[in-house]
Amino acid sequence: MNGNTSVTVLDHPLVRCDISILRSKTTSTPDFRTALKRIALFLAEAATRSLAVARCDVETPLEYTSGYVPANDVILLPILRAGMSLVEPFLSILPDARVGYIGLKRDERTLQPVEYYFNVPAPTPQSVVIILDPMLATGGSVSATLERMYLEGVPKCVIASVIAAPEGIENVRIKYPHTHIVTAALDRCLNDHGYILPGLGDAGDRIHGTI
Repeated sequence: MNGNTSVTVLDHPLVRCDISILRSKTTSTPDFRTALKRIALFLAEAATRSLAVARCDVETPLEYTSGYVPANDVILLPILRAGMSLVEPFLSILPDARVGYIGLKRDERTLQPVEYYFNVPAPTPQSVVIILDPMLATGGSVSATLERMYLEGVPKCVIASVIAAPEGIENVRIKYPHTHIVTAALDRCLNDHGYILPGLGDAGDRIHGTI
C-alpha cells in the first residue's frame, strides 16, 4: 500500500455475473442484497491481501508446527447508510475486526459532504481502516472520510467499493495518493447528476427497498 494510489479491480466470472444482477432494474430487493453480499466476500478477500501476519507456534494432534496470526488491527468503517450492507460479509472473514460508523450528508448549498455522525474505535499504530461504500462516484464522501481518518492518526486506509467511476478514483488519487482502492467494477463515467454510468442506480435505495 505504499507509493501512489493503487486500484484493484476484481476479475472473477462469478463477480461479473453478480454485478449484472445488481445492474438490472428488474432485480428484486432480496436478490439485490444477496448478490451484493456475495460480491462483498470477494472484496473482503482482495482488500485484506496485504495485511500483516506474525509467526506463532501451533500444536496439532500430532506435533508442533509454525503458523500465523494477524498482526494488524482492522477497523471496518461503513459510510452510512449503504456501507452497512458490506459489514456482515467482511466480518465473516475478519471476525476480530472492530467496527466504526461515519454518517455524511450533502450540503445543498455548497454540495460538499457534511459529517453528521462519527463513532470510530481509537486507532493503534497497527490499525488498518477499511472504508466500506458500495459506490465510489465523485469520491466526495470517501475523501471526507479519509481526511477524518488521517486526522485521527490512522496509518493506513483501504477503500472497498462495489462499483467505481474514474472521476471518483482520480479524486482520491489526487488528495490521498497512498490509499489502496478495491472495487468489483470500474464503470465508464458520471452523468450530469453525479450518478455512475452504466451503474446500478442508488445502492442505498435498492438495498433498503426505498426506491
